[in-house]
Amino acid sequence: MGADDHTNKARNAVSRGAGSVEHTVDDARDSRTVRVVARAGFVALGLIHLLIGGIALGIALGSSGQADQSGAVSQLAATPGGVVLLWAGLVACGVLALYMASDAVLGWSGGSSKPWMNRLKAAGQAIVFAVVAVTFGSFALSRPSNSSEKSRSTSADLMSSAPGTILLVIIGVALLAAAGTYIFLGITRKYEKNLKGKPSGALGDAFTVLGVVGYCAKGVALGAVGLLILIATAAHDPSQQGGLDAALKAFLKQPFGGWVLVFVSLGLMAYGVYSLFRSRYQRL
Repeated sequence: MGADDHTNKARNAVSRGAGSVEHTVDDARDSRTVRVVARAGFVALGLIHLLIGGIALGIALGSSGQADQSGAVSQLAATPGGVVLLWAGLVACGVLALYMASDAVLGWSGGSSKPWMNRLKAAGQAIVFAVVAVTFGSFALSRPSNSSEKSRSTSADLMSSAPGTILLVIIGVALLAAAGTYIFLGITRKYEKNLKGKPSGALGDAFTVLGVVGYCAKGVALGAVGLLILIATAAHDPSQQGGLDAALKAFLKQPFGGWVLVFVSLGLMAYGVYSLFRSRYQRL
């Protein structure tokens, strides 16, 4: 048997294996249980945004708190039945992250004239939900992490080398691009094309308003984080980079920043409520 025959057999075996894996993933994606659990991930994300928005609003009004995922999950853990909510959030966000990852690898289920764009979007969402799942998991395992401290320590490590500094600049620019995308989607309401419907009447109008305000506010928040990363990198000072919490609190140092923080806080809460609706109407 020649080398070509061995090569062809190996290629066919790999192809059959890949086809089997893809078939298994498709079966899992079509499972009602998987879809229900994945949709619960949007509920978990909504709760986190509601809590972050509430904490940020308190900060704007003079209270203290940590307005980021760690602060939100910490508050959730302190509620009655918090441990159950933590594990439920971990499972739901983990399943949704895997679902989005399968979209990125195998192709977006909604179909599009720009499949590469939707694959990239799905990959980004997979990362977002994976990070949220890790945050839930760290608290569920009684090993809470501090998002702000992680941001500063990671920035310090990256700033110690030229490639790391370049990566930070790329991350900052990417966040600014994501911010612009969120604001664009909010203003144009293009986010609705990923929904399979929405409530009718006044409830539907409220759903639209929540989406527009929520997407715009989330865009402003992401833009603030990206800008803070670029400023900290330019100054080579990781202490200036503290993630979402530091970015939101930085508004208070600007003229009329308190009012901006109030808007962003209410917008994040609107995005949270929108995400609760999204769990029902998001196209999967």
